[in-house]
Amino acid sequence: MSPSPSSLPWLFLFLFFSALFRSSQADVGSAAHYSPPYLPTACRGSDPSQFPSSNLFGSAGEGIWDNGAACGRQYLVRCISAPVLGTCVPGKTIQIRIVDRALSSVSRPSRKDTTMALSTTAFAAIANSSAKFVNIEFQQV
Repeated sequence: MSPSPSSLPWLFLFLFFSALFRSSQADVGSAAHYSPPYLPTACRGSDPSQFPSSNLFGSAGEGIWDNGAACGRQYLVRCISAPVLGTCVPGKTIQIRIVDRALSSVSRPSRKDTTMALSTTAFAAIANSSAKFVNIEFQQV
């Protein structure tokens, strides 16, 4: 049984949107920032080697903490919007490593209940550092 001619446009539309949604692998969330002291962490305690030399790291919010499995995960992160226009650095994507849990980090994030809290260096790379938080697109690599 072949599809009727009137159902073909719907079939093509369905296939188009299926392909569109399948090609997007990133999630949307929010990011705050936090500043030193960064040690000890919930991931590797007082071991300073857990921090990348670029200082592009962050602490996981509860949504991605995954009972500690987030430790060491790396994410591509970019700012997509903020309450104040012009806050995001256009076209800038960074790669960060999760080194802590935001809920228990020594230094408190600039805002609670975000997807992640970024080090001051990481946050400043994608947004104006005076912002308390930004909306982000992030993807595990």
